[in-house]
Amino acid sequence: MLPVLFGYLAGSVPFAFLLARRAGIDVRVAGSGNVGAANVLRTTGAWRGFVVMALDVAKGAAAVIVVYLTAGGPPVAAVTGAAAIVGHIYPVWLRFHGGKGVAVAAGVFSVLSPIATGVAASLFLVTVWATRYVSLGSIAATVALPPVAWWAGAPRAVVAAAAGTGGLILFRHRANLRRLRSGTERKMGARI
Repeated sequence: MLPVLFGYLAGSVPFAFLLARRAGIDVRVAGSGNVGAANVLRTTGAWRGFVVMALDVAKGAAAVIVVYLTAGGPPVAAVTGAAAIVGHIYPVWLRFHGGKGVAVAAGVFSVLSPIATGVAASLFLVTVWATRYVSLGSIAATVALPPVAWWAGAPRAVVAAAAGTGGLILFRHRANLRRLRSGTERKMGARI
């Protein structure tokens, strides 16, 4: 229970909200309203957006590393990582209004299944480069992660965590999916 609580609290630190607020922007109401790196990039500029992304990746990785070092093996680490992603998406500090969990998931699974994360990250980059849709890259990477983790021989608990959190991340992208289908999704670099 303690590792799960630790994971949730680590994931719930709202770096996007905190860094954007220093620029005078409340990302909960500006841009897409999402409390994540992509919205910070859109509303406050590239520097803050990349810092937020790095911090979100780091908090996911750190939660899993700490639990690996203190509490044991893959099942506990996988549940902790999943809790970190849930904490980012539903942070208690912001009345459960958080981000979409992609960067935190990248950090979590870079520790739990580095090969699968490398493949998913490559797919993300290629998709974004080809289409300029960050959301499409995020969706492609999220869908690819569980089967690639399984193929790479990740423990069953890690594959299950990738599938479960992947479902939640896809749920958080439902508006993006609707906009992609209708052709109204914003491309990277497009003005708000």
